[in-house]
Amino acid sequence: MSNKLLAGRYELIEKIGEGGMAVVYKGKDRLLNRYVAIKILRPEYTKDEQFIESFKRESQASARLSHPNIVGVYDVGKEGNIHFIVMELIDGKVLSEVIKEKGRIEYKEAISIIRQVASALSLAHKNQIIHRDIKPHNILITSTGVAKLADFGIAKAVSAATIVGGSSKIMGSVHYFSPEQARGAYVDERSDIYSLGVVLYEMLTGHVPFDGDNPVSIALMHINDPIPPLTKEVPAIPPQLEKIVNKATEKYQSNRYKDVDEMIRDLDDIEFITKVMGKDAFVVKPDVSDASEGGRKRKPEEAVTDRHKEHKEHKEQPSSHGKNKMTMFIVIGAVIIAIVGIIGLGFMLGWFGGSDEIEVPSFVGKTLEQAQSEAEAIGLAIQEGDLVFSPDQEEGLIASQNPVEGAKVTKGKVITVNISKGKKDGVVPKIEGMDYEEAKAYLESFGFKMGPGVTVESHLPKGVIVSQSIPYGTAAKSGTEINVEISDGKGKEMVKVPNLIGRTPDEANSLLSAAGLSTSGNVVYEEVADMAQNLIFWQGIAADTEVEKGTAVDYKVSKGTKPEGSGSGDPDLDIDPEEGEEE
Repeated sequence: MSNKLLAGRYELIEKIGEGGMAVVYKGKDRLLNRYVAIKILRPEYTKDEQFIESFKRESQASARLSHPNIVGVYDVGKEGNIHFIVMELIDGKVLSEVIKEKGRIEYKEAISIIRQVASALSLAHKNQIIHRDIKPHNILITSTGVAKLADFGIAKAVSAATIVGGSSKIMGSVHYFSPEQARGAYVDERSDIYSLGVVLYEMLTGHVPFDGDNPVSIALMHINDPIPPLTKEVPAIPPQLEKIVNKATEKYQSNRYKDVDEMIRDLDDIEFITKVMGKDAFVVKPDVSDASEGGRKRKPEEAVTDRHKEHKEHKEQPSSHGKNKMTMFIVIGAVIIAIVGIIGLGFMLGWFGGSDEIEVPSFVGKTLEQAQSEAEAIGLAIQEGDLVFSPDQEEGLIASQNPVEGAKVTKGKVITVNISKGKKDGVVPKIEGMDYEEAKAYLESFGFKMGPGVTVESHLPKGVIVSQSIPYGTAAKSGTEINVEISDGKGKEMVKVPNLIGRTPDEANSLLSAAGLSTSGNVVYEEVADMAQNLIFWQGIAADTEVEKGTAVDYKVSKGTKPEGSGSGDPDLDIDPEEGEEE
């Protein structure tokens, strides 16, 4: 398949990888003159229209996500029966290969990787995109150590078929399934958090927490069995890290982190402690028993003090006078440190007034940028705190602050502000585009009820909600019923034909593909006196005309040398989807 063109633009150079659902090629975007990764779906997944529709919709949504830890999606298209996605080309390895090579990954490196992936998920979740298939195979590690999350579109499209689809190629996902995914129940952002916790466990131990002879037995383990204790296998890790893994992998969503930002803060706390206490902060020393400990096994944190005793047996015991003198110095030093600390804390909290004392204004209801500008003008600083639901502040506005309005503080004081995630209770959420059963559970989580549904003709997949009776964002009483229209999956999607006049065939095919139209239309080259060579001067369907998606558009080109891959239907450029798919 190498050296072929897709959409008259993307040149396939060589196969660089393959997975259960797709074959990946290194390619070149001739229009923008850059190298890209081109992922081509395997033929067995292109026969299900609902799958393809979901794949395109989710891929287009993820293409809007711009984040340093998300693999960039540049284009999604179709050439004949070839469905492809054009992505950022990454110089590196997938995390599954890194784990295979290293076995256990050192905990500080594991924290760094998982924090980067969590940061990517934070942006996706804020844009109402749930990945649904977090696993090492979908995380790439660049040559400089940057983690990048991939396959948002494929993950969402395959989610319903991962266990029951009958393809052994995608059963590997079950090792990272949340219990609710295994049960086929309602999935939300916390399902991604569960999978992220499993990936962290695997990095630290070198293996997944649950394994078995078949996918069903593994799924049942996720539902019923507690995650194996980390410290039994990897004792020299921060105890708090095991708590993070355990909280992320709780069986019930409500017991997990409420969002990935909360998980990130706990990871950051461990990094801070490590920096302060040094590399030996969590090293477990051999057990030592004496009369005072009564043989008690020491905790990992207690082992830190051993570094002060390493050469104890090589030194003379100090005299009683020396001990008393040393004790006195320690007490005096502790008192001085405490006094200095209290004074410093007093200044930080504004206990000691003066000419620089400032009364804190209210920043509630303002944007973070507005607050920063106003605070700077009066000698204060703003620090962004948590994302919280707010009953009276719109998303993106400051919901609360600390210190509060009216407090007296010194110049330079940092004010922490919490940003609103929107009004959760009493505001109708968006359920258009969701599956009916998924939307029903989602509505109930906001205190509303799903009313009667009416089936209507629509191009959307069968069972997907086309419209809702109360627009999302509208305030309504708890318990209000929301009626919906549900797609029958039989309608034809209509799209607008782009203007091709004055374009080259390559450019025209790119525009047609982007609009969801076929590039297999009839192309005729004619002598035209008033049109430059190789430019389109006529199109069979006028620009802005609405036609069924997938319609072929004929056009005529001023006579000249026809460029390779112009979309003319040349049989030498036809792509065989079976080529390059050998396992």
